[in-house]
Amino acid sequence: MEGCLLDKSLNPNKLLKEQFVSNLTGSSMSEIAVLSTIVPALVVLRKWSSRDNTRRDAAKKNDDKVLPVRKDWMQYVSTLVVDYLTVVLPVLLVFTVLAEWAYTCAISLIILISVYIMFKRSQSHLKAGLSQSPSLRADISSYRVSVVLVTCLCILAVDFKIFPRCYAKVETYGSGIMDLGVGSFLVANALVSRQARNITSMSFRSALSSISPLVFLGFARIISTLGVDYQVHVGEYGVHWNFFFTLAAVSILTSIVRIHPKHCGLVGLLILAGYQIWLSSGLNEYLISDKRSPDIISQNKEGVYSILGYWGMFLIGVSLGYYLFVDTKSKGKSRNTQVVKVWVLAASFWILAIILDSYIERVSRRMCNFAYVMLVFGQNFQVLSILTLAGFISYEKNLILEDAFNQNMLGSFLLANILTGLVNLSVDTLFASSLTAFMILWKPLILFRKQK
Repeated sequence: MEGCLLDKSLNPNKLLKEQFVSNLTGSSMSEIAVLSTIVPALVVLRKWSSRDNTRRDAAKKNDDKVLPVRKDWMQYVSTLVVDYLTVVLPVLLVFTVLAEWAYTCAISLIILISVYIMFKRSQSHLKAGLSQSPSLRADISSYRVSVVLVTCLCILAVDFKIFPRCYAKVETYGSGIMDLGVGSFLVANALVSRQARNITSMSFRSALSSISPLVFLGFARIISTLGVDYQVHVGEYGVHWNFFFTLAAVSILTSIVRIHPKHCGLVGLLILAGYQIWLSSGLNEYLISDKRSPDIISQNKEGVYSILGYWGMFLIGVSLGYYLFVDTKSKGKSRNTQVVKVWVLAASFWILAIILDSYIERVSRRMCNFAYVMLVFGQNFQVLSILTLAGFISYEKNLILEDAFNQNMLGSFLLANILTGLVNLSVDTLFASSLTAFMILWKPLILFRKQK
C-alpha cells in the first residue's frame, strides 16, 4: 500500500498539460501590438481619473483641517480597490473571455484617450500640468509594473482553456504575447540597471554574490519541479535550464566584460549580428531539432545558446536607459523631446522587427534571434510611449497599485510562480470550466495586491 502511494504522481495529467502548451504557432504582430496598447491605455486613463479624485480630496482636506487616520486608511484601501477594478480586472477580461474583442477594446481606448486629450487641451490646467510634468522615470516605473502584471496573469492563465492558445509561447518560429515576457523582464531591468546608471564600482566577487539568489532560485525550480513531477516544456529552455539561469548568465557576462553604457548599444548590436549569422549558418537547425546528446550543453542547448541573444538585448537596453534617463545631456532636454525619442524608438524597433522577420529569419524566442530582440524592444517601447501620455494631463504620483508592485517586483514574480504551481497541483486546469477558471485567476491576482 505504501509503495502504491509513493508511486502515485502528484500531477497525473502531466503529459496532457505539456501537450496543451506544445506545438503552438502564436499570433500575428498586429495582435501583439493591440494587446500592448490595451494595458498601458488602461493605466493612463486610471491615472487621469485618479488625478481628478486627488484634486477633490485635496479640496476636502482644506475644508477639514484634521482628517482621522482611519479615514485615510479607508481612502487608501478604496483607491487600491478602484485601481484593481479599472486596470487589473479589464486586463484579465481581455486576456480571457473578451479575447475576441481585443481589437475593438484597443480602438475604443485609443479614441477615448484622444477625445480626452483634445477636451483637456483647451483648459488652463493642462498648460500648468505640462510645465510640472514628471520625468520619464515615472513612466518607467509604470512600464515595469505593466510587465510584471501581465507576466503574473499569463503564467497562471496559460494552463486553462479560457486563455487563448495564440497568446501562449510558440514551439519554434512565431510569437505569442507570452513569448515576450522573458525579453520584457530583461529589458525592464536593463533600462534601470547599475550599468545604465553608470555605476561600475561593483567588484567581480560582489557581482557573483549578487547573482547567487538567481542561481539558487534556478536550482530550487529544478528540484521542486522534479519533486512534484511538475510539467516542463523541454523545448522552452532545455531539460534543466530555466529563466533564472538566463538572468544569472547575462548578469555575470555583463560583470566580466565591462563596457561603458555609451558603447553598450553598439556592442549589443554586434553580438546580435554575429549570433544571427551563426544561426543562419546552421545553428538554428540544431536548436529547433528534438535530438539531444547526453552532454549537458546539448541537453540545454536552447537555454545555453540563447544567452548570446539575451546578452545583446540587455546591452542595448543598458545603452537606451543611459541615454534616455541618465546622460547629463538628456537630463537637460525637455520632457517633450524625450517623449518624442521614445515614440520614434518604438516605431523604429517595430519596423526593424518586421523587416528582419520577413527577410532574415522569423521571430523565435526559443533562439532569441535578432528579429525577436527587435520585437521585444518594439513592444516594450510601445507600452512606454503610451504611458508617457499620462504626463500630458496628470502629473501626480504613481497609482497606489503601481507603488504596491514596485515595492517588491521580484517577490511578485516569485509569488506568481508559486501560486501557479499550487493551482496546477490542486486543480485539474485542463477540464476547468470558463467560470471556474476565471474565479481561480481572479483570486491569485488579489493576493498579488494584498501581499505588498
